[in-house]
Amino acid sequence: MEVTTSTQSKGSNSNMKDSLRIKNLGDISLIEWDMQGEKVNKLSSPMMTRLEEVITELRQSKAKAVVMISRKPKIFIAGADIEEIKGLTKKEEAIQIVSMGQRIINLIEDLSIPVIVAIHGACMGGGCELALAADYRIATDDPSTRIGLPETKLGIIPGFGGCVRLPRVIGLQAALDIILAGKAVDGKKAFKLGLVDQVVPAALLEEQAMKMAKDVIASGGKKRRKKFEPKGAMNIILESTLGRAVVLSKAKKMTLAMTRGNYPAQMKAIEVISRTYGVSNRGKALEIEAKGFGEVVVTDVSKNLIRLFYLTEGIKKQTGVADPSVKPREIKYAAVLGAGTMGGGIAQLFADKGIDVRLKDINNEAIAKGFQAARSIWEKELKKKRFTQYEFNKKMDLISGSTTYDGFGNLDLVVEAIVEDMGIKKKVIAETATKLKPNAIIATNTSSLSVTEMGEAMPNKANFVGMHFFNPVHKMPLVEVIRGEHTSDEVTATIFDVSKKAGKFPVVVKDGPGFLVNRLLLPYLNEAVYLLGEGVSIETIDKYYLDFGMPMGPMHLIDEIGIDVAVKVAKIFHKAFGERAEPSPLMLKLVDTKRLGKKNGKGFYLYDERGKKLNVDQSVYKEMGLPQPTNTKMTREEIVNRGIFAMINEAARALLEDKIVNSPDEVDLAMIMGTGFPPFRGGLLRHADSIGTDVICDELEVFATRIGPRFKPAPPLMQLAKSKKRFYSYT
Repeated sequence: MEVTTSTQSKGSNSNMKDSLRIKNLGDISLIEWDMQGEKVNKLSSPMMTRLEEVITELRQSKAKAVVMISRKPKIFIAGADIEEIKGLTKKEEAIQIVSMGQRIINLIEDLSIPVIVAIHGACMGGGCELALAADYRIATDDPSTRIGLPETKLGIIPGFGGCVRLPRVIGLQAALDIILAGKAVDGKKAFKLGLVDQVVPAALLEEQAMKMAKDVIASGGKKRRKKFEPKGAMNIILESTLGRAVVLSKAKKMTLAMTRGNYPAQMKAIEVISRTYGVSNRGKALEIEAKGFGEVVVTDVSKNLIRLFYLTEGIKKQTGVADPSVKPREIKYAAVLGAGTMGGGIAQLFADKGIDVRLKDINNEAIAKGFQAARSIWEKELKKKRFTQYEFNKKMDLISGSTTYDGFGNLDLVVEAIVEDMGIKKKVIAETATKLKPNAIIATNTSSLSVTEMGEAMPNKANFVGMHFFNPVHKMPLVEVIRGEHTSDEVTATIFDVSKKAGKFPVVVKDGPGFLVNRLLLPYLNEAVYLLGEGVSIETIDKYYLDFGMPMGPMHLIDEIGIDVAVKVAKIFHKAFGERAEPSPLMLKLVDTKRLGKKNGKGFYLYDERGKKLNVDQSVYKEMGLPQPTNTKMTREEIVNRGIFAMINEAARALLEDKIVNSPDEVDLAMIMGTGFPPFRGGLLRHADSIGTDVICDELEVFATRIGPRFKPAPPLMQLAKSKKRFYSYT
């Protein structure tokens, strides 16, 4: 039962008949979904009530078959309405609501005449569950057609019969894959899985759906309850009673390994499926599903994931500036200065969205590396058959390379991604600006240098901005849009807009050391190295933070960033912030070991030639002048709190003192999207509020007294603690 937001009030039901229309076309009834006043169709309570009315009308008609179709451009049904479940706090109420939905979906399955669902566009969550209750499904081959059950991404499970019907239709293994990962598949994949019965071009959908209905009528008009039939000896074994137990056991182990028990919805989905798969009593099976839904929808994890959904949806409506009259410029032609892995990744991102982009570097060898960085990303997608060879070639054709400024006079945007050195950057920016049209934008992909200072090299400082990507560019969803002191609203809105079009989540930040994410991340990484110096092993540090929910441990992350880069940034922060950012002495010793981390295969961990992490390199302790780890008495709580509370402390300064961003929402979104801070915890500051600012402040005081002044609580955090306020109630 995927959920989606609603802009329609619960009381505005007057248009329900127009939202769900029924047309009698001889032997066939055509049901048209077209929710009035909304961009998408959704299974809100009013729509479910209207659906029940339509089914009642169908029962009284002389129709011999039903075709359901959407009149929205690229939406079948997006899911249920998040507004109706986000406030659920009682399990019993949730069970009652979802059971009502199940009852109405059952009415489709129980109609005496066959139902054909014609799917074009998003068919997600509740939409997919409705389609599963039909007798036949036909989908388009359009890229917009996506069919799936993404509920677990919101901390809930399918509740309108998805856990019960999907395994029956496509088998246990494929159903677990979709439900546990919250996946959606395109029309072709859905056909291969047996989720749909036919795939057609979008222009032929209605015609072919009507033909299917006529063919079904001609063959006797019988109902159909599709049941998965495994093919091949292995699949037959895995679908047996014994095989199912093996599949479910493996799914449970893999899920626990991936989630570390932090996401209860996935485990609940496995439990529900294990208790209902093969059960002939539909009512009993759906009752188990409804109870499972009720248990997870009221958890803090679900509330935090739903809140994150709102944050990401909110980005779609924002422009990055306060003035609603400011419109972004259109970006058709762009260039990237610096054709390394980062530059190639940025070029690939732009070209993937249809922007003509030129890679510029000082020699052809560097440009070739940039091309290869872009090519390798698309080759993986091509291998997965996400697009054709023809489409692959078209994408590659959008990227060109040059060692000169030829063609720069037509560019709308240049992204500078060269070496992190202020002098070199200013020189290149000044030179580039002379080759561009007057209103062209230059954006720097700096991670730590002042955008305002760099912008001094521009003749028109208003057209200079920061556009900080995170590595790897094609995977990391955050872009920090950094406003220098002279950056205009129009330029800010343009970079915000182009970031969204590139599929990223932009957050506008004020210029300052480390901007937002790196500023908060460095104390966390620095503290991990301090812990290392106190005798805590690399394995222990990383394991405890993985258990907390971070996507990788801090020692592993330093290797990924690059030890040399981490040390360089640590020095910049120390210069900017003084004793609270004093680097661990071991950070400086690391440089002398010639260890760079993943990029030269040797850091805290060893890496193979493909960059895959192997084991901890035990020789690192000796090279840093440390004995083998002996501190096994430090508690898990202290190890984790030292890093997390250090981030919270710095966040209080960044948000409330320096106004780097305007709201705690922006801090949380940036930390989740930029560092992988555990989404189930709601973000850094939502997590802080769940603990209590007073509790955090008291703990920091203890750390400051016992360990050092870097833990001294920031004045704005102390103010929150004294007044017993939270980040989300103070601002």
